[in-house]
Amino acid sequence: MNDAHVRIFAAIAAIPRGRVASYGAIAARAGLPGRARLVGRALGEVPEGMELPWFRVIRSNGQIAFPAGSRGFKEQSRRLKAEGVEVKNGRVPLATFGLDADLDRALWGMPG
Repeated sequence: MNDAHVRIFAAIAAIPRGRVASYGAIAARAGLPGRARLVGRALGEVPEGMELPWFRVIRSNGQIAFPAGSRGFKEQSRRLKAEGVEVKNGRVPLATFGLDADLDRALWGMPG
């Protein structure tokens, strides 16, 4: 496993329960800004037996990346809802459940 993958997996593992992060946010936190696609590729190469909260990673617009109705889409939606994350029409409100939602709220007074 290369260093970029190790950093990406560490950033994903650090997403707290009940929160989500975009592929781009994970790339930035891993020190790889602009490498959102690399995050997606790394998720497809998670080593056997590694437990990773992959379902907490979504698109930058809050949308689940799997095709609607697919097995992956249903599994990701189910896991997020089990953690109390709101998923409506395949989308998560990032202002409420995003990794930086508390910071945004503190700075800009966004409703939660």
